[in-house]
Amino acid sequence: MTTRALVVCPSLARESNDALRSPEARREEAIGLARAIDLTVVGAETVALSAIRPATFIGKGRVETIAARAKADEIDLVVLDCALSPAQQRNLEKAFGSKVIDRTGLILEIFGQRARTAEGALQVELAHLKYQRSRLVRSWTHLERQRGGFGFLGGPGETQIETDRRLIGERIVRIERELEAVKRRRALQRASRSAVPYPIVALVGYTNAGKSTLFNRLTRAEVTAADMLFATLDPTMRLINLLHGGSAMLSDTVGFISDLPTTLISAFRATLEEVRAADVIVHVRDISHPDSEAQSRDVEAVLKEIGVANHADRVIEAWNKVDLLDADARAAFAQEQETRESAPLAISAATGEGIGHLLAAIEDRLARGRPELELTLDASDGQGLHWLYEHAEVMRRSDDEGRLHLTIRVAPNQIDRVKRRFALTRSLVR
Repeated sequence: MTTRALVVCPSLARESNDALRSPEARREEAIGLARAIDLTVVGAETVALSAIRPATFIGKGRVETIAARAKADEIDLVVLDCALSPAQQRNLEKAFGSKVIDRTGLILEIFGQRARTAEGALQVELAHLKYQRSRLVRSWTHLERQRGGFGFLGGPGETQIETDRRLIGERIVRIERELEAVKRRRALQRASRSAVPYPIVALVGYTNAGKSTLFNRLTRAEVTAADMLFATLDPTMRLINLLHGGSAMLSDTVGFISDLPTTLISAFRATLEEVRAADVIVHVRDISHPDSEAQSRDVEAVLKEIGVANHADRVIEAWNKVDLLDADARAAFAQEQETRESAPLAISAATGEGIGHLLAAIEDRLARGRPELELTLDASDGQGLHWLYEHAEVMRRSDDEGRLHLTIRVAPNQIDRVKRRFALTRSLVR
């Protein structure tokens, strides 16, 4: 059975990123979120507000108009693209005669459908339980009935709302304990990776910016990549080869979105630790989207929220989907690249345009602070040469009468290891 949904987008004049977004763009994003969980969107409308009404958020007149439409169109679910208080949600459901869900609840539903790993399911459940706990208010009269009986059914005189709060609280504690174990396990995995010279490159960006398509392009993997919001939820890591023989671990992360629920940011903190620990962060922007600038600000806000501050020295901005730009937009983009001090890279994950430049930029960013070492090997030392290609970047190589002269670049924590293995006597730090 299909669920008929009506999307309502309240529009407030705010001094925030919303000022960078048109009401039409916000409405289209809300429709995309609704369709992401297979709702049949019967209609969508923007409601201009001068102020938020405490009882219903959108005001009495608008409530009556939407209620009439919900009845006429046989609407099962009304989606409000805002954050509703529990009392506002209850009042609107009474007025509309339909179920009401706000933006936070809708995003949580999407995450609940998309989580594939046990860790992802735990993170989504934690966020959902915290959201549900905030919905348990005294205004829900059916939860106020007293219940007695045995201990496992609730203590004598314990109301249903108290029982539900207690059970949710106990489940939250258990999940948080399990996620702490996940966090420790990830820390151990990062420590084990640090023993091997594989730096971490994390892809971040607004949802549907093309991160998974870029991930597949760079790794030749087959991670789910679709033209929908939150197509990827569970993080994925793969090894990629750089231009000079070095390697790096590439991490594909969950997409960000405006007004991302704080409960989700908190729940996914264990996953987002990979971004904090990354040596290079590639910020993937959908430059063809009309709200690209606002989306970029939202990504920056989430990075700040998870503790990635003062990160400009390790961020590469990749402007994706340039293949969708017209000639005038491409010319304007080329002009901006010439004027900006740290120009973004023009790429297309779909066609492969600019991917070589992106790999070179990643390699150059990883090379900052990495010394270059010079050494000489016997041409017959194939094992040593293989070791160098596996554990370092071979920048230059020349042959001279049975001797190989190499210039390599290594991570600082690998210098002593290289020197011991090859009895290095000369080094050059760039």
